[in-house]
Amino acid sequence: MDRIFVGGGGPGYAEPQVLLLNYANRHGLIAGATGTGKTVTLQILAESLSAAGVPVVLSDVKGDLSGLGEAGSPEFKLHDAFMARAETIGFAETYRYEAFPVTFWDLFGEQGHPVRTTVAEMGPLLLSRLLELTEAQEGVMNIAFRTADEQGLALLDLKDLQALLVWLGENSRDLSLRYGNVSTASIGAIQRRLLVLEGQGAAHFFGEPALELDDLFLKDATGRGRINIIAADRLMGAPRLYATFLLWLLSELFETLPEVGDPEKPKLVFFFDEAHLLFEDAPKPLVEKVEQVARLIRSKGVGVYFITQNPADVPEDILGQLGNRVQHALRAFTGRDRRELKQAAETYRDNPRFSTEDAIREVGTGEAVTSFLMRKGAPGIVERTLIRPPSSRLGPAQDRAALRAASPLGGKYDTALDRESAYEILKARAEAAAEEAAMDVEAETDGDDAPRPRAGRRYGGTHSRGGSSSAGNQASTPRKRSSRSDSVGEAFAKSFARQLGTQAGRRVVRGILGGLFKGR
Repeated sequence: MDRIFVGGGGPGYAEPQVLLLNYANRHGLIAGATGTGKTVTLQILAESLSAAGVPVVLSDVKGDLSGLGEAGSPEFKLHDAFMARAETIGFAETYRYEAFPVTFWDLFGEQGHPVRTTVAEMGPLLLSRLLELTEAQEGVMNIAFRTADEQGLALLDLKDLQALLVWLGENSRDLSLRYGNVSTASIGAIQRRLLVLEGQGAAHFFGEPALELDDLFLKDATGRGRINIIAADRLMGAPRLYATFLLWLLSELFETLPEVGDPEKPKLVFFFDEAHLLFEDAPKPLVEKVEQVARLIRSKGVGVYFITQNPADVPEDILGQLGNRVQHALRAFTGRDRRELKQAAETYRDNPRFSTEDAIREVGTGEAVTSFLMRKGAPGIVERTLIRPPSSRLGPAQDRAALRAASPLGGKYDTALDRESAYEILKARAEAAAEEAAMDVEAETDGDDAPRPRAGRRYGGTHSRGGSSSAGNQASTPRKRSSRSDSVGEAFAKSFARQLGTQAGRRVVRGILGGLFKGR
């Protein structure tokens, strides 16, 4: 099998249209207005690639691609239409209903295996580009990662990075002597951007166990490539998190996979549904990175296909890299629609038998104008094509739970790990510093009945909100823990620092303990 049958036609339509497997890694585009059949085209391409032994990764924006894991049925209301279409395009003899091996993934861990990576694997450069940091802020981010490496502080999740940045701020004077200026303003700006990312659900994405890329390349016992379905219905509501995920995944593949040139078939194919939603709110670094990937990752044997409403939704530099195209109908009700329709038609190699612009406007649901790369990688002449019907179930799976239970990765990613990392190590150091400070204070006050507070000191006692209290009441009334990071050691140290104003107490407040926990 060296090609994928996409469709054909009767009178006035094309000869059988095929996607050559050795050019499937040259990327592609599936475009068209809502309801014109883009999802079915995506589905039949994913089915065919899987049958050819090519693993597939696709984002399921509407939740209706889980049906790939179940076979179609004669009881389906469109069965007769499917059979008629198969007969028309000469596909009846080989057309049959069948299910395909699927693996469900979900960044939030609700509809599939959780997808995670660590902050360390993301790296300072990728994070800086994603967060759109300035040069000064990017410098601080690099210092943070360098310090973490030197001090053995594992950066696994967001709280590790946030805690380390606070520590950098509290020790900025010492660090600046070695690395250059570490501005607390820059640290604050980074923390704000991390907070936005955290608010969109990044706490689910950063952590362990981290995704092993090899698990996206699995095949079933018969040699069919597994179709990795990433739940994106909720994810698309968090565009920065979606950008984070996409940028990381493509970058990891690009950096990890070896060069293979032009293989007989792809090693992996990505489908990004509703790509217009991705590019509308995507930060510029993401667009630049996707453009770079589109140019270079094909030599790694990876194909990337974008599914969107209009080719104009895809940045022009990326659009030019997409050699295999399926264009469903576009509507042209306004002047802008007509201009975009004309621009879409101009991106195809003309067919003298018909007007490409008219064809894009006139094709019905389940029809398209197509252009696939031919021998030697030349773009094919645009043709009107009847898309073949899918073999798997059209729409959501009826028993998604059973499909999830059959995953070969069951239990590998489902339970999150929280091993000792930067946050825990810095917290332990802080508590050790607090204990040392307490011992210093105890030694200084040994032999006295009680420490005598200084008049007019900065920390004038632990007054209640309703009024002041005596020193004795302050000593006897325990402070309420204000957050999860207010440990017993921290509260003890802060109490001594504020009540006694000793050198040891002040050292704790302005040192690692005060910085780490005051900032959380």
